[in-house]
Amino acid sequence: MATTNKLKQAFDLFDKANEQDPNKELYQGKEYAKEVLYAIRMTSKLNSFAPNASEVLQLTARCQHICRWEIPRDSYEMNRTGYLTWRQDLKKYHAKKASSILESVGYDQETISKVAFLLEKKQLKKNEETQTLEDVICLVFLEFYFEPFAKKYSEEKLIDILQKTWRKMSNLGQDAALKLPLSKASLELVGKALS
Repeated sequence: MATTNKLKQAFDLFDKANEQDPNKELYQGKEYAKEVLYAIRMTSKLNSFAPNASEVLQLTARCQHICRWEIPRDSYEMNRTGYLTWRQDLKKYHAKKASSILESVGYDQETISKVAFLLEKKQLKKNEETQTLEDVICLVFLEFYFEPFAKKYSEEKLIDILQKTWRKMSNLGQDAALKLPLSKASLELVGKALS
């Protein structure tokens, strides 16, 4: 995938911001700030899933969770309404943070607006790039985060989450999900969710 100088600068600044994440994750013997590792996984998954992705989509994938820890989930009511409000506020927050970085690198207003549009997940199922981003988000979740997540919830709840995840994805995304290196237990849950 081609990279421009500005793209590399933006990636470096996104990662630098995410390095402030106090949450750490050990992966293949190396410790990462949690959101740096997530950003790397998003870029890697986008590169394999949509190798011809636009620069706007590459930027968006890299900053999808930028500084997420700064708005903790528990600062909202622990119910469905609280969760949905938190998600909406996060999207706006990520868009604002990313826009500021993109501006500092010298991106034009059109590019910055497009990244913000994608970060806010506008026109899912209608806009091709929003859909590709959502597919990549779901694939990263299923491959790297579903297993630890699954330990905390009942089978019924997990099947519901998998069904919701599946509905958000395109047919291409769903096909890619079925090829992920999931554990036997996760594959069984996916099978139940899809039956």
